[in-house]
Amino acid sequence: MAWFGSGLNRSRFLLGTSLLSGWILWAGVPALSQQTAADPKADKATASKPVVVEGIPVTDSLTIQKCSVCHSRDEKGNLTRISWIRTTPEGWEEAIKRMVRLRGVSMEPDEARKILFYLSNQHGLAPEEASPVQYMAEQRMVDEKVPNDTIVHTCKSCHALGKPLSWRRSPDEWKILTDLHIALYPDVMYQAFERPATAASWFVVPISDASPEDKRSPVDVAVEYFSKNAPLHTPEWEKWRAAMQAPKLAGRWLVSGRDPGKGNFFGEMVIEGTDTPERFSTRTTLTFVPGNQVVNAKGSAIIYTGYAWRGRSKSEDAGAGPDAPANRREVMMVSRDRSRINGRWFWGAYSEFGMNVTLRRATDSPVVLATDTQLLAAGSPNNQLQIYGDNLPQDIAAADVDLGPGLSVTKIVSKEAGRIVVVADVAKEALPGARDVAVKNYVLPAGLSVYDHIDYLKVLPETPLARLGGGAAAHVKGYVQFEAMAYSNGADGVPGTEDDIELGFVPAEWKLEEFVASYGDDDVNFVGTIDPKSGLFTPALEGPSPKRQFSRNNYGDVWAQATYKPAGAAKPATGRSYLVVTVPNYMQWDQPEVGQ
Repeated sequence: MAWFGSGLNRSRFLLGTSLLSGWILWAGVPALSQQTAADPKADKATASKPVVVEGIPVTDSLTIQKCSVCHSRDEKGNLTRISWIRTTPEGWEEAIKRMVRLRGVSMEPDEARKILFYLSNQHGLAPEEASPVQYMAEQRMVDEKVPNDTIVHTCKSCHALGKPLSWRRSPDEWKILTDLHIALYPDVMYQAFERPATAASWFVVPISDASPEDKRSPVDVAVEYFSKNAPLHTPEWEKWRAAMQAPKLAGRWLVSGRDPGKGNFFGEMVIEGTDTPERFSTRTTLTFVPGNQVVNAKGSAIIYTGYAWRGRSKSEDAGAGPDAPANRREVMMVSRDRSRINGRWFWGAYSEFGMNVTLRRATDSPVVLATDTQLLAAGSPNNQLQIYGDNLPQDIAAADVDLGPGLSVTKIVSKEAGRIVVVADVAKEALPGARDVAVKNYVLPAGLSVYDHIDYLKVLPETPLARLGGGAAAHVKGYVQFEAMAYSNGADGVPGTEDDIELGFVPAEWKLEEFVASYGDDDVNFVGTIDPKSGLFTPALEGPSPKRQFSRNNYGDVWAQATYKPAGAAKPATGRSYLVVTVPNYMQWDQPEVGQ
């Protein structure tokens, strides 16, 4: 939120001055020396010497034609700004859209796609660089690890740390980025970038990673951090540029994963090539367990930078309800040996629904993909277990199925190429924890877990955000799908320590409870409802609520509580998640469309 008050006149002054300098830099003025940031502790003579950072020449004729109008080209083929930047397909798409909207660049959709593909390939990220920030492209809700309080204040006040870390820039480009921020959002200068002039200022900017003698502004500390941790040239990128090629992915792939709220699934995807080596069409069949619901979908995908899968698929039999993925976006990473593809398929107005997915190339060898059982109790006999896979061996006996220590398979009920049904006993003294499921020599790691008791539940996501909607303005709602993971306290008997044993997801019962934040709190009565069986939270209508005091909107914060009582347990295990329900996202700055 912008801070005005006594700073209003200053913000107007900054808007007039910084917009001019920032606009010129943004439009493509040469980045002068492209030198490294000075170390305040280094010798002044050494620190003042500019270190030239070589740019990455732009060689694509269409990119040169469309971009060199503003971004001047030097004798080495470098375009200002562009040659000293690398980023993800989403980052380049954002930049292209901004140029079209605000700089008047004219290009046809097909031209934009070609430029996007070229920049993603030649000015992209190596897999090792993209992997730590893949959650940004996958639209995951995660708790980021932040290096220090200065970065929190300077950068995370407005956006995720993964946003700048999805880019690689020269030191001068990191500095120019701060000028662009000041040009577009002038209040950021005294809200986050500079230290207060006096101790009586309304806030204090922490610089936890600097010594008391360090008088640099927070933004200078941040620029130094990003220049060091996200430089333009890296060994990873140089190696990947040399090895990068269009992956050959056509064929049959085995799919497995988990859909929160629905459970494990398995199936296959048939990938077919097109006239363009980087583009593919797909046909997918998934089976959800338990229940054996089958979902079919057709789609298409494009591979950027030799590994970045960006696709879309559509299903005609997904079912009804907001959690049914009629249309999915697919963001995945292809392994270097092209044997696996991992990522997330997601949907929803805020990408809040999603499936964790693993694809592996199908071969003639058997593969174990999933089981229909998450938890088995210690000391329980005659447990029927379904093991799903591909090309499963048919010449097997009970002794050929190994479920790990303390479990013994007593009977093969049925066997097919895609499923084997067995009966197993669990010894009373079986240790709690995950077990590998092996059919002869073919193994599913951590395919099920054993427990002797459950101490507590961890509700996921732990700190979600839901959004109201569906009122007079017809804003789309932002849902939350909760899940409950069961844990044992481990040897020390203390919850929340490193020796806690993760047992698996359980079918919990759900309810909302008040999070008491003020006198007379009544949020639980207005924010929405949670399905007591599935854990799907549905937010209430957006807009003034006549039943609330002062006709307030239906926003608020509550606890989402899960309860699960295993058979024979003396008391149930519980867990809860802190849920914030807020207003719709009234202004959408951008809608990513990479891949289409």
